[in-house]
Amino acid sequence: MQLTRAADYAVRVVMHLATLPEAEHVSRAELAEATGVPDSFLSKILQALSRAGLVGSRRGLDGGFALLPQGRQASLLDVVEAIEGPICLNLCLMSGTSCDNEGWCAAHLTWAKAQEAMSSVLRSAMITDLAAQSVERRRRLSSASGGKPVPAQAAANDHKNPKLDNHRKSKLKPGEANNA
Repeated sequence: MQLTRAADYAVRVVMHLATLPEAEHVSRAELAEATGVPDSFLSKILQALSRAGLVGSRRGLDGGFALLPQGRQASLLDVVEAIEGPICLNLCLMSGTSCDNEGWCAAHLTWAKAQEAMSSVLRSAMITDLAAQSVERRRRLSSASGGKPVPAQAAANDHKNPKLDNHRKSKLKPGEANNA
């Protein structure tokens, strides 16, 4: 099983929005540039994330897109399912359907265990935690490469989030400057 490109892009978008201060809105163009998501895909992804209650939009001069409180509490599973629908490794596991072989098919039990294991891992991966980890990894990569910028998906506004700033400061050794 492989997630679709849309699900991957949705995760990038939500993680980037999680690096911004609460209620800060970012334009679609800025979001596309920061995440590397093609504009043609971005509108559809934002609509699905909005329908799921994870992302909100606002029109006007200060408009754009922001992560809603529900989005800040979301897991990776929530984001993936907002795009893909419920995860289902095999048709025999779909809710509301039955499989004639379910009673005797040993593969059914294996499919069910694999689906639950994958769902459990994705459910335990919280978007805000992943966003903070990504910010820290980008900072370390940038430092290790002599201050060279990290890939285009790196969020230009990561430094604006006080929670992430505090996370970075807590990782500094005594006497080490915070150049982030």
